[in-house]
Amino acid sequence: MCYITCVIGMKDATITVRVLRKLKEELAKYGVKVSEVLRRALEVEVRKEKREEFRAATAELGELFSRVPDDEIS
Repeated sequence: MCYITCVIGMKDATITVRVLRKLKEELAKYGVKVSEVLRRALEVEVRKEKREEFRAATAELGELFSRVPDDEIS
């Protein structure tokens, strides 16, 4: 379960994630900096989504350009 809280006008937003108590205890035991791990994971996910969006756009452009006859390209 994930709740997103956002205060309008602020630079940052707060994301709250609910995890099992055992997982939270293990994270604390190993000194895992949860906010850093989640921030990096979210940044990676956004980069993946942007790459996919770019791939889809370039594929669409390729399809459009493939319909233009070679003799009309200058």
